[in-house]
This record gives sequence, C-alpha cells and structure tokens, in this order.
Amino acid sequence: MRTIPPFEQEDILPLLPHRPPFLFVDRVTALRAGRWIEARHSLRPDQPHFRGHFPGQPIMPGVLVAEALAQTSGLLLALSELVGGGAPPPRPPLYYLAATQFKFTNPAVPGEELVLRVESGTAMGTLFNFRGEAKVGERLVATGSLTLKKASG
Repeated sequence: MRTIPPFEQEDILPLLPHRPPFLFVDRVTALRAGRWIEARHSLRPDQPHFRGHFPGQPIMPGVLVAEALAQTSGLLLALSELVGGGAPPPRPPLYYLAATQFKFTNPAVPGEELVLRVESGTAMGTLFNFRGEAKVGERLVATGSLTLKKASG
C-alpha cells in the first residue's frame, strides 16, 4: 500500500468497512498525518440515491454529504497510522457517533465532484472530533463537526 497521496480506491477499501453504493470517498488527494485530509467523491448520475432525491432535480442528500465527511475522518485516522509507520487494522472498527453544527448551504448535483476536507480536533480516549467541509469547486456545500469512536477491544 502507498504511504503518500494520492490514495486511490484500492488503497481506501482495506481501511474502511464501507462498500459501494455506500462508499462516498473515491480518492484521497492530500494528507498531513494527524492534522488534515482532503478527499474527492464524484457524484455519478447512476448512484441510487439520486433516483429518489429528487426525481427530475436530483441532489446529494445532506445526510450523505455528512457521511462522506465521516468516512473521510475515518481515513484521516487510518492513513495517519499507516504513514506514521503503523499498520492500521483492516476495516478498523469505527463508529460515527455525532454530527453537530452542520450547515448545508448549497446543493451538490450529479456530474459534480465533492471536495471533502477534514481537520482533526480533540481526542479523548476512543473519541475523536473533527471539523469538516464539503465543496464543489469554490462553492461551499456543507460544514460541520463530527465525532467518531473506536470500538473497544
């Protein structure tokens, strides 16, 4: 596995338990271990959520934008261990506990690419806080705080 960006989907799959159609990170384009990460997700018209959200005017559901940021947060943890010389466990047991202070400012539509940027916040034991934002180009789509928990052994 690579230890410097970019990280492609074959690098990401061993690090997250998610699989298509519920994997919302296509590649990691930049990383500062333990500090921040930038990832991308292409919004393809054939993705199943676009069929019903909303017919005739599909937009990426806000909850899935938040999920993409949570997955990116998990990748920040796993890739930071990998780059630091450790070997992150395959499919690390992480749970998405909370999304707070989220604001959804603009829609993202099929054919666009979400740029997902997450910064590491405080950590206490098995709890990890992050601040994330999703953009399409320079257009802000969403911002908010996320909390993930590592499962206890």
